[in-house]
Amino acid sequence: MTTDTPLGDRLDDDDYPAYTMGRAAEMLGTTPAFLRAIGEARLITPLRSEGGHRRYSRYQLRIAARARELVDRGTPIEAACRIIILEDQLEEAQRINAEYRRRAANEAPDSSSRDSS
Repeated sequence: MTTDTPLGDRLDDDDYPAYTMGRAAEMLGTTPAFLRAIGEARLITPLRSEGGHRRYSRYQLRIAARARELVDRGTPIEAACRIIILEDQLEEAQRINAEYRRRAANEAPDSSSRDSS
């Protein structure tokens, strides 16, 4: 693997696919089959090495850990994946709404400068 980015920078990157499937499964205390299942459910899409092996980032491992937590509580894997996707969509919608509110507040006329007559 050759790149212009120093190794330290890549390892600090949450999106850098640093972990093999076996290592990721070990870190999560689960099986490679679980990682394949959440991939098939399109919760995460691991990058592939030149040899075609799945590689996972720290960000993807956090998502997989959340899925495992739900599955361990008895939620079917497909439902767990859908819950996480919906949670992510809700968080993004809330972030967008907060930004719109911030812009609207900045664009609103200052109430203290209104004529009180």
